[in-house]
Amino acid sequence: MKHLLTLDRDELRRWLVEHEQAEFRARQIERWVYQGRAVSFDDMSDLPATLRAALKDEFQIWTTQVAAVHKAPDGTRKLVLQLADGGRIECVLLRDRDNARRTVCISTQVGCAMGCVFCASGLDGVQRNLTRGEILEQMLLLARLLPADERISHIVVMGMGEPLANLNELLPALERASHSQGLGVGVRRITISTVGLPAAIRRLAKLDARFHLAVSLHAPNDELRNRLVPINRKTGLEAVLSAADHYFEVSSRRLTFEYVLLADVNDQPEHARQLAALLRGRAALLNVIPYNPVAGLPYRTPSPAAQGRFREILEQAGVNVQFRERKGSDISAACGQLRRQMSESGPAGAAPGGSGPADTDPRSAGPDAVSQSS
Repeated sequence: MKHLLTLDRDELRRWLVEHEQAEFRARQIERWVYQGRAVSFDDMSDLPATLRAALKDEFQIWTTQVAAVHKAPDGTRKLVLQLADGGRIECVLLRDRDNARRTVCISTQVGCAMGCVFCASGLDGVQRNLTRGEILEQMLLLARLLPADERISHIVVMGMGEPLANLNELLPALERASHSQGLGVGVRRITISTVGLPAAIRRLAKLDARFHLAVSLHAPNDELRNRLVPINRKTGLEAVLSAADHYFEVSSRRLTFEYVLLADVNDQPEHARQLAALLRGRAALLNVIPYNPVAGLPYRTPSPAAQGRFREILEQAGVNVQFRERKGSDISAACGQLRRQMSESGPAGAAPGGSGPADTDPRSAGPDAVSQSS
């Protein structure tokens, strides 16, 4: 069976013509999938019965199984998805109660090859890239967790994997998500996060993608970054920053730099001063993220005093800095954490760390049922 979400618009039209159907049916199908929240082809009531039957014979809308749904008190919801080949990935819905911001965080690979020493995603390496359909499916499943009158407003590609290592599948998925006939999330509200692959950043600039770019630094010098982010040994901070500057020049999108703050590792005053010097003169936002501990790893969250001192040094140096609020920490919402917990504890039925049952599937239960079960 083919995955419907892997087809682009032209491919879907060609299939319709080959099956003696009108091309305008493509828009109807897309509307049902992306805006009508269709669970199956049978839901597409304005399509001829013969077309629905033909679609069912060749395609499937869903290729994943929801292994677990977890909800935190702050409204964060995390899905663990089992892929057709048995691999597992994670995706997260973040709801801001103070405004209409509804953000989804999606994965691009099963595991990760970058080897960041503090991250759960890469502990077992990378298995494979996700297809564009599997990337889109995450967004659709998360969208179904929202009430009918709410829509996804922002997309952040900050889940499992290195997004720039899978651009061939990611970019078509984001094009569909940003299209008015897709999820309608404008490119200004889509952020791609990268550990810093200079050649891929320059390729993104050449493609004129226009998405926001977030570069994960995690250290203000090469010596420390080589330890924390091993891929840095092949690139170096200078090449990463040069590529990021080039992307800013081409796209006119403000850069964001990410910095996970680790107690007694990269949170000292000298690190803050070095970081301020590194970013001086750049029109960028620095996102500082206090570490979300991972079982089995030795890293800790810095104390409030250490965080305050770090922030004060950066602000006094004129750095545009914000400390990201930790969401979903009680459901292991940092990428890779829950997937790893579940692989260590066995089948999904145990649903470790969550506040609701593991077998609640947003395709069948709907947003209200999931809410009540948590």
